[in-house]
Amino acid sequence: MSSPIPKYAVLENERRFLVTSPPALDGARVRLIRDLYLDGGRLRLRRIDHADGQASEFKLCKKYGSADPASGPIVNIYLTPEEHAVFAALPGRPIVKRRHTLEHGGRGFSLDVFEGPLAGLMLCEAEAATPDAIRALDFPPWAAREVTDDPFFTGGALAGTTAAELKARLAALA
Repeated sequence: MSSPIPKYAVLENERRFLVTSPPALDGARVRLIRDLYLDGGRLRLRRIDHADGQASEFKLCKKYGSADPASGPIVNIYLTPEEHAVFAALPGRPIVKRRHTLEHGGRGFSLDVFEGPLAGLMLCEAEAATPDAIRALDFPPWAAREVTDDPFFTGGALAGTTAAELKARLAALA
């Protein structure tokens, strides 16, 4: 029996895969995502800058723990730039990535290309409306190895990962 979803949260159904041979990214929708995983809890501060000139987005997120790594409760609060700046002054661990949205089988998939200490890491992810739908989803051929159930590849864990640790982990999976 599953735990109840916390008040104001929704169930996020998501899977992640390592990408070793990415497809061409020409024409893909691109967003620069800057996350700050705040120290002392499970909160993530996010800034999204759109390459097409849309207004930036600012969010405070909490992902709750779950026995099912592909489905778990999440809550987002949308912030003003000024509110984001207040939270950005708090201590935390940053991650920067470029998210490309690509089509496969008539639906969109995200290809995250990480920067900074995580440069070289590429993850494909997708969400679906239900746990059954995410499990049944046909991922693109360039989504090579599923890491949904590997805690190393969660955002909070990656935020504390050094380039050397990432290199060693990727070598161990090869």
